[in-house]
Amino acid sequence: MDLDELVTRLDLDTKAALLAGHDRWALPAVPEIGLGSLVMSDGPIGVRGTRATPEDPSVALPSPTALAACWDPELARRVGRLLAQEARRKGVHVLLAPTVNLHRTPLGGRHFECYSEDPLLTGLVGAGYVRGVQDGGVATTVKHFVANDSETQRYTVDVRVDERTLRELYLAPFEIIVRQARPWGVMAAYNSVNGTTMTEHGPLQNGILREEWGFDGFIVSDWTATRHTERAALGGLDVAMPGPITPFGPKLAQAVRDGKVPADVVDAMVRRVLVLAARVGVLDGFEPAVTTLPEPIDGDSLAREVAARSFVLLHNKAGLLPLDATKAAKVAVLGGAARDARILGGGSAVVYPSEVISPLDGLREALPVVYELGADPRTQLPPLGDNAELRWIARDGDGDEVATGPLERGEIRWIGEAPAGVDPQRVRSVEIAGTFTPVESGPQTFGFIGLGEARLEVGGTVLFDGSNQPAGDDPFTAVLNPRERRFDLELPAGEPVEVSFRLTPLGLERGINKYVWIALTLGHSGPEADAERRIERAVAVARDADVAVIVVGTTDQSESEGFDRTTLALPGPQDELVRRVAAANPNTVVVVNAGSPVEMPWADDVAAVLLTWFPGQAAGGALADVLLGREEPGGRLPTTWPKRTEDAPVLNVTPADGVLGYDEGVFIGYRAWLRSDVEPAYWFGHGIGYTEWAYESVEFTPASTEDILGTATVTVRNFGTRRGREIVQAYLAPAEADPERPARWLAGFAAVAAGPGERATAVITVPRRSAQVWRDGGWREAAGPHRLEVGRSVADRRLTVDLKNGTVAG
Repeated sequence: MDLDELVTRLDLDTKAALLAGHDRWALPAVPEIGLGSLVMSDGPIGVRGTRATPEDPSVALPSPTALAACWDPELARRVGRLLAQEARRKGVHVLLAPTVNLHRTPLGGRHFECYSEDPLLTGLVGAGYVRGVQDGGVATTVKHFVANDSETQRYTVDVRVDERTLRELYLAPFEIIVRQARPWGVMAAYNSVNGTTMTEHGPLQNGILREEWGFDGFIVSDWTATRHTERAALGGLDVAMPGPITPFGPKLAQAVRDGKVPADVVDAMVRRVLVLAARVGVLDGFEPAVTTLPEPIDGDSLAREVAARSFVLLHNKAGLLPLDATKAAKVAVLGGAARDARILGGGSAVVYPSEVISPLDGLREALPVVYELGADPRTQLPPLGDNAELRWIARDGDGDEVATGPLERGEIRWIGEAPAGVDPQRVRSVEIAGTFTPVESGPQTFGFIGLGEARLEVGGTVLFDGSNQPAGDDPFTAVLNPRERRFDLELPAGEPVEVSFRLTPLGLERGINKYVWIALTLGHSGPEADAERRIERAVAVARDADVAVIVVGTTDQSESEGFDRTTLALPGPQDELVRRVAAANPNTVVVVNAGSPVEMPWADDVAAVLLTWFPGQAAGGALADVLLGREEPGGRLPTTWPKRTEDAPVLNVTPADGVLGYDEGVFIGYRAWLRSDVEPAYWFGHGIGYTEWAYESVEFTPASTEDILGTATVTVRNFGTRRGREIVQAYLAPAEADPERPARWLAGFAAVAAGPGERATAVITVPRRSAQVWRDGGWREAAGPHRLEVGRSVADRRLTVDLKNGTVAG
């Protein structure tokens, strides 16, 4: 029996039901045709499964920006294979990843989950990732198709972008991945493009994606993105998520009966879902796409390897790094991010690893360390935990206890399912309760985060009793970046007090739905939290140390899914901490724990700056490896870093009357910086290791194929004293300046490794598309001769070859 015959065995209502979520994560099973339930889950750096809870841990890899910083599609493929292994372990068939939208502006709040400002780097890394996941028999959904490059009004924004810009930049990563990796799924974005919402965009979904590129997989909506039954079905969407209530299902069946959607359109949608089911092995009678799985991968080891490979050493004055452990008798480790590492970004990227090695933990294992907080980057209170004994209590409508359990800190996250022993239908409110003993006498600050009816009581004093409603009209932002309420209370040291924070969450009046989303936090800080006192203690420790390592970074409130950034400045007093420690100790290393660019006004005043992105569960182990030279910092910047927020050429993320114009055209990222009068802090492609490289020769061999322009062969030599790895980058440039085109753009890259004094050869394939422009409705060869420039970054080119006459310049 073939798939077409299988479709004919289904009645209309069953077909329509198959195209709508059965619940938050799954499509319904149809046992009569041997179809199992297709289960989807968020990635992109770990597989959440259908529950987001520490009781169901996941491997947590470094952020996608970190993976892109490795400039290694084969490493991305290994990452994909590990994630497929994790998906199978959790019963997941479809991974909702990778995210291949571009870093149009550094203010994009979700850029940690994307790869790069460059479409070629994004596409090649994304293709490696997709290959790896699908090597393991698990589907990918390349997202968010298309132009979902910022978070402000993301549900409703209409992106206005000309066809050339859309083709050369924003569609390009999707095209590379579709043509090279053959993904089994694509996710349609929330936003509109040129007046049409993406879940209904027939010209882009049916026209370009399917007909032009040959995509043969299924298209799923972003969660709650589907607005209209008929327009979505006719516009190319196959599956509307989540369920159980969507514009598909019964509404789609009725649209067919009413003659608004042709029956053969629904049949084609169903067939694509059955193709997916066959590929991932949940359709009886059809062989899955993968019958022999890759060798098992150790997740802990790969997480540590990717982290170290992704770290970008921005500068290293006087060769302070790598540290000599025999000469570092005392190392001061400073910063809130050193103790409480931010290993991943907020929103869809969140998973819970079984163990996290913080920077402080990793360095303590390797060096004689003394720690001081110095500066806390958090703008919200930390969850109550120290000197507290807490429990959670689920209560029914009468306030009676349904279930209870211990809590390590004042935070509850029930995402996906309630804890074991909790009957969801009985729960109306959730409480964090216990005792707290102040360390110091004086003003204690308590606060809570949680939407709904709330009551906060400490030591018999009711601090809040009322309704806490969301601000704004974006429900996802209200959850990911919620308001915090704070209250001060004088308490004496050493005397325990009862604490209770009880919340009846919004929408819980009739009990928990099948999909659970309950999030509440009870926060606290005491008199010891004075910022000036913390910095003074940190400076004193740093002054007495051989080396000071400061870890600074962003927070969930400054960089996350759900909202765009308003500034690239580090939150809290972190800049002041760095300035004062650097003045006290010339051997100061700053470790930047951020998913995308931040301002570093102190960069020239410190000995070394190491960028670690959101480094995943092995953060501290990888940091120790790199600082001590056990591993080389192998990363190169996948996006350009400004000195100041206002210097960035593209900053606009705020729609006007619902419209966001991409008026800059093809000039984003380094393409825009190259024609700016302002220099960035660090250029695209920049990064140094622990050795030095000489670029000795380049040859270019033209190709006669339709897709390949030619091959560059580059010889480099390691003239340092250590083995190292180099990312050889090739840029194509018009021989004569053209104001309509960038000064140069990435055309290919390759990684090589060599020992001291050794040579290595990088072979770089240059796609023909690099020398084409979109004009008059098609791809055309760009006018005029071109040069191929090879080197270490977009601003550091070492050799040039003229593609017209083959001459080479050093």
